[in-house]
Amino acid sequence: MTAPTSAAPVTPYATLLGFTRYVDRTGPTKATFVGGLRRQRASRHGFNPHGQFVKALKADVAFHTGGTHLAQVADLVKPRWRPLYEALVPGATRWLHSLGEPAGVDLAQTRDALAMLGDLPVKINPQFGVRYADGRAEAIRLHFDETPPSEEATLATLHLMARHMDAVLPHAEPVLVDVRRGEAHRMPADVKPEQIEQWLAGEAAAFRAIWSTAA
Repeated sequence: MTAPTSAAPVTPYATLLGFTRYVDRTGPTKATFVGGLRRQRASRHGFNPHGQFVKALKADVAFHTGGTHLAQVADLVKPRWRPLYEALVPGATRWLHSLGEPAGVDLAQTRDALAMLGDLPVKINPQFGVRYADGRAEAIRLHFDETPPSEEATLATLHLMARHMDAVLPHAEPVLVDVRRGEAHRMPADVKPEQIEQWLAGEAAAFRAIWSTAA
C-alpha cells in the first residue's frame, strides 16, 4: 500500500483586486484577509457577480449606444443581483457620457499581465480599454464597492497597471473608474513611482509571509 500523498502547496498569488484590497487594510485584518484569499485559491471557488454588467458596459462602448445596454441589464439578471445592478447603472452611465460623443470612442482590447512584486505574482487584469478618435487610449479598471476607492488602493491599482502597460494596452493611460459615483481616477502628476514601488514591495513581502503562516 502506498502512503497517502500530501496536498500540493498553495503558492502565493493575488489578483490586482485582491492585492489592492489587502494594501487597504491595517493590523490584524490584513492576516484575516490573506487567509481568506488563500482558502479561496485552494478551493478554486469564486464567482464574479459583475460579469453581465461589464458586458453591457463594453457593448455600449463598442456599439456606440450611449447607455442602452446598461439601461436594460438590471432586468436581465437574476432577481438576487438586481439591486446591485440598479445601484451601479446610474454612475456607470454618467461615466460613459463623460467620454464624449459615443461615435468618437471605441472599445480597445486589453490583455492580462503578470506582475512580480518581489516573489509575489499579481495578475494585472483591467476589464477593457477605450480608444478616442484622436488616438488616445485608456486601460479601464472598474471599482464596484459601496465605498469609494482609498488613495492607497487607487495608487496601487494605477501604478501596477502603468508598470505593465506595454503588455496590457501599449501607450494607454491607466484609469480606475469608481462605478457607483461615475468618477474616473488617474495617476496624480506629482506622484513618485519609485516611492510607490518601494511601498508595494514591502506590502508584497508581508503578504507572502502571512500567506505562508496561514498554511
